[in-house]
Amino acid sequence: MRHFLTLRDFSKKEILEIVDLGLQIKKDLRAGIYKEELKKQTLAMIFEKSSTRTRVSFETGMFQLGGHALFLSNRDIHLGRGEPVKDTARVISGMCDMVMIRTFSHSMIEEFAAYSKVPVINGLTDSYHPVQLLADYMTMVEYDIHENAIVAYVGDGNNMTHSWMMLCAKIGFELRIATPRGYEVNSDILAESMKFAKESGAKITVTNDPKEAVRGATIVTTDTWASMGQEEEKEERINAFKGYMVDDLMMCLAAKGAKFLHCLPAYREQEVSESVLEGHADIVFDEAENRLHAQKGLMVWLDKQRGI
Repeated sequence: MRHFLTLRDFSKKEILEIVDLGLQIKKDLRAGIYKEELKKQTLAMIFEKSSTRTRVSFETGMFQLGGHALFLSNRDIHLGRGEPVKDTARVISGMCDMVMIRTFSHSMIEEFAAYSKVPVINGLTDSYHPVQLLADYMTMVEYDIHENAIVAYVGDGNNMTHSWMMLCAKIGFELRIATPRGYEVNSDILAESMKFAKESGAKITVTNDPKEAVRGATIVTTDTWASMGQEEEKEERINAFKGYMVDDLMMCLAAKGAKFLHCLPAYREQEVSESVLEGHADIVFDEAENRLHAQKGLMVWLDKQRGI
């Protein structure tokens, strides 16, 4: 049995298997072919952090695979209201076939997985967002921009940045990260990513100059400056991130034909300009849709591991 908590625990071969499976499932769906590979299985979805894309993609995906998804918020279960994580894990995993958790603390999901009898998927923690990176890489493959990619990430050194580092280190492309001073990536995660990068031939650089990161990049990406739970820091962050908005002038520094990616929700005229987002709307919203297909590929892949 395998859990999907970070890309750290997966080889390049396994990541590509999941992405390829998601692409095939998407192709089948376009052709009107529904394979109920998770027929009569149940996915428990625990949301301590709300989300449009995570809920819709997992719930729809489980339905299309012939299964059922249960939405469980803080108000619906005893987790966080006195019951220990390990008890909730043992109860839910005794009734459901798979669990997806979207929460704050990464240690919480690690503890849950340690006591779970079924696969646990990280739908987002404060440290990592690996399901989003599956969708991002699937989009890179679909648009044929994955070979010799130079990815520039401009913004906060957050869970998205950490997941980009892990994807880069495993797959073997170039990643340039630009963050304001005081908002750099976690040094331990960076060191670990660098270790994997040596094995794959990946190149990871960090800077405080967004123009340096974007110059010549084939893909430019960013994230919101104030994530959920950081609302009180919003004004402070807006001031700290001046000069980090991905606008037309910044995109002009990138390679000719460079693509823009965003995990959404996007706050126009903050981390990205209206013109850049709308100018790359096709790929950005294909990227959003690919959450559905990448996660279906992931759930089917995890289910198959139980029979190995």
